[in-house]
Amino acid sequence: MKEVVIDTIVDSIKLLPFLFLTYLIMEYMEHKTGEKAKNIIQKSGKFGPFLGSILGIFPQCGFSAAAANLYAGKIITLGTLLAIFLSTSDEMIPVLISEATPISSILQILGIKLVVGMLAGFAIDFLGNLKKKTREEEVQEKIGHICEQEHCHCEEGILKSSIQHTFHIFFFIFVISFLINGIIYWIGEESLSNFILNMPIVGPILAGFLGLIPNCAGSVILTQLYLEQVISFGSMIGGLLVGSGIGILILFRVNKNIKENLKILAILYVIGVISGIFLDVITKI
Repeated sequence: MKEVVIDTIVDSIKLLPFLFLTYLIMEYMEHKTGEKAKNIIQKSGKFGPFLGSILGIFPQCGFSAAAANLYAGKIITLGTLLAIFLSTSDEMIPVLISEATPISSILQILGIKLVVGMLAGFAIDFLGNLKKKTREEEVQEKIGHICEQEHCHCEEGILKSSIQHTFHIFFFIFVISFLINGIIYWIGEESLSNFILNMPIVGPILAGFLGLIPNCAGSVILTQLYLEQVISFGSMIGGLLVGSGIGILILFRVNKNIKENLKILAILYVIGVISGIFLDVITKI
């Protein structure tokens, strides 16, 4: 157990510079492009799922929250909202980069999330799950207040925000790595991997529930489990598709139609799980 603690501390500390540089770049991009991205998606109309899925893969603090607000104001369609939620990368990219994951693998994961989000968004709009409505009046935006409540620190400056993000995610990674290392130590890496990886259907179902965690914890957990080879690629993708950062939490705050929110949550979960199962099947062929 002493080795588990030491290995966890050493491995986690090694990630700090990579996490910080990643968040510094992300914060710069967010402060420079966040408002432009929101305006583009607001004016996208029937092409909303296309633009939403593309913009969603770039992790930004308040973008999923912005999408929830725009949907609550009937400015964007349900398909556009789901395209953004499904493609949202959240904390996946910083974790993958900090673990020196090959760029080709990162692009593959982002590509899958983009395609699933885009196809699902267009399909939902096409099937008429939501009749397109727009309002002339502006949406009352609460993104800054919400972002502050969720500890995103978006308005506190790029450097300070980057440092806070870095240590926030570092804490998650440390705790999760310690739990993973502890479980592997007691159960055995081979036994644990075989148990989970041999459950192509159950794996994505469980991963989907992790993805429902309404903050960065879900994506951090799923990415770390995959990197530790505890869960399959399909399970990770399934969970990450379900995860939408704080977007779903904001939706329940700003959209008063609880039944509609639950429907959106269910659609997210089903799409994520089915996609995960499908990927597990085709990767074993």
